[in-house]
Amino acid sequence: MKAWLDGHLLESPDQPAIGVLDHGLVVGDGVFETVKIENGSPFALTRHLDRLVRSAEGLGIGTPDVGAVREGVAATMEGQDLPFGRIRVTVTSGRGPLGSPRGGHGLTTVVVTEACERPPSVSSIITVPWPRNERGALSGLKTTSYAENAKMVEAAIAAGASEAVMPNTTGLLCEGTGSNIMYVLGEQLITPTLDSGCLAGVTRALVLEWCAGELDVIEKDAPIEVLQDADEVILVGTTRDVQGISKVDGREVAAPGPVTRRAQEIWAREAAKDVDP
Repeated sequence: MKAWLDGHLLESPDQPAIGVLDHGLVVGDGVFETVKIENGSPFALTRHLDRLVRSAEGLGIGTPDVGAVREGVAATMEGQDLPFGRIRVTVTSGRGPLGSPRGGHGLTTVVVTEACERPPSVSSIITVPWPRNERGALSGLKTTSYAENAKMVEAAIAAGASEAVMPNTTGLLCEGTGSNIMYVLGEQLITPTLDSGCLAGVTRALVLEWCAGELDVIEKDAPIEVLQDADEVILVGTTRDVQGISKVDGREVAAPGPVTRRAQEIWAREAAKDVDP
């Protein structure tokens, strides 16, 4: 693992580096992206950095220096053997007071890179009753305010699953804590619309683009209970790619089913063509 902070490569990821008044620590005032490393290269880095900028500007903390972030990515990857891994880019509003108002000291930018294990092609999920607020101030932004997600995913792990999937405030299927959800009814591949409050996932967007014309894939909102009737269930995300789900709240589901397998094949074919699609 290597870490970079505001233009400097740290001697160790455990080295004290961020002040106790950084607003990312004090109030979770920041945004982040996780980028997959595939065969030594960051995958879809441009799309992730574009979303980082959108999130930061949407949060109102300013515009991150994308060129500097790219330098941090290169610096933390240099000299590492990374057949598979992840890059975490975090940007906070910087030093501020012990309260919600922000300071004016400039952004803090952190890049951390590490090797990691590839997630399995099949996993399981639970649904949770805690809703995503599709009308909230942070809706659609990838912020560091992840305490709700941490609570949800711990509930999933305690239940023997790898991910928790939540509704929005109106009971419609929304998303996972760190993934987008898709499901199959008949031969149709369906995912919630962005109006549901789900994050505009990079993997979600690529699956929709790449599968269009080869699969019957649509964006449509439905109650979260639709997962109990789904023929197949899929999670898509940065390191998961296209992951079949074998259990939903203990109910067994075909995994990977025929539509899931086809989506996985399309993903593998198209992802191999371009590391920065």
